[in-house]
Amino acid sequence: MKSIFFDLTNSGISGDMLLASLLGLIPDSTQILTGLKDLKKKLKGVSKLELDLGIVKRMGLETNKLEITIEESKTHRTPEDLSNALEEYLNENSFSKQAKAFAKKVLSTLFKAEAEVHGKLIENIHLHELSSVDTLIDILGVTKVIDTIGGFNTDFSYYCSEVPLGGGKIKSAHGILPIPAPATVKILENSSLSIKGGPIESELVTPTGAALLVNLHPTYSEFVPSMNLLKISCGTGQKEFNAFSNTLRLFYGEIKDSMRSKELHPISNYVEEVSILETAVDDVSGEILGNFVNILGNEDILDIQIIPSITKKNRPGHVIKIICDPSHNYDLILKTLRELGTLGVRFYSSKRVCVDRKNVKEKIEINGNWYDLNLKISFIKKGEKTEVINVKPEFEDLSVISKETSLTVKEILFYCQNVIEMLYKNN
Repeated sequence: MKSIFFDLTNSGISGDMLLASLLGLIPDSTQILTGLKDLKKKLKGVSKLELDLGIVKRMGLETNKLEITIEESKTHRTPEDLSNALEEYLNENSFSKQAKAFAKKVLSTLFKAEAEVHGKLIENIHLHELSSVDTLIDILGVTKVIDTIGGFNTDFSYYCSEVPLGGGKIKSAHGILPIPAPATVKILENSSLSIKGGPIESELVTPTGAALLVNLHPTYSEFVPSMNLLKISCGTGQKEFNAFSNTLRLFYGEIKDSMRSKELHPISNYVEEVSILETAVDDVSGEILGNFVNILGNEDILDIQIIPSITKKNRPGHVIKIICDPSHNYDLILKTLRELGTLGVRFYSSKRVCVDRKNVKEKIEINGNWYDLNLKISFIKKGEKTEVINVKPEFEDLSVISKETSLTVKEILFYCQNVIEMLYKNN
């Protein structure tokens, strides 16, 4: 199964940067670039359009760069102008059905973002920078390369590292705007991409670059996924920085079946990152440990365990393990140091599977009387289907019913079986 990993460790992403790096994956880029020059005939006001893929050096390393020469007199085109030009080019050239849909979706994403940030209907927006012919060059060029390598096939996958957005301010037709630009933020909103600010004060992600990447729906991966590497290609944009190469790397290869099968497994949707805090104590009383558990019960923790142990001096001790969201690490470490007086706390990242759950309220009959009972249903989703993992009555309710009926909790569970079976079958 073919795959591309977008490595943005030392770059942002723009349309021309992505196109330059993708062109390095095919044997001959001339035919695609020559075809894109026909866009000069599709938009009024374009008198000159030259495209060439060159090699430049960034931080001492060679990388592709798309050289674009444009002379155009019209600077404000409507969404209809660009849509018509895109449609005409797609129909006159060889594109798959999936490729056509992708190109249209990318352009629509740009229009929708601009309309939402300005509070206007799409037909009423002024595109300014996006109205240039190079927007269509980027979209159609990227679409053509991906179509050429089979990137729209259902068995082709995409992965992407964290996306650095840059920072600072940018001058636009609307005045000075913060980075990332409002349209870029709107495109990234609710996408699968993992983003971060920095590492330099400049715009690293353009609206077109964001729209192209978002519509490929890449899976986040901190590192290059397990693959047989077929080719690596690098591309840069028009900006050059002193201490930042701004070079996008593409790893193109065959994903191992074992990794892909794990990704497609329904359980893979329930994997989440957690932190585990851990410390060992041998001089803390049971009262302090119990109080510590009570205190952390009111904090943002996922779980806490206290495990008996023997320390290096053969003293009885305890290992305290706290599972929490990584964002709460330091607050909980400080609280642990203060409450227990321990000298250090270990912490590390881990992954866990945590399935869906929901609470329902039912009634059970015991000896002619009805009692409220809350139950927790845990389940996993498999596409359109749901698999129930467990149906469990809440112990607090069982305890209350036990006191009211003088029956043991174990006996009350027998009365719950019909309700449990009904919920198991109907969820």
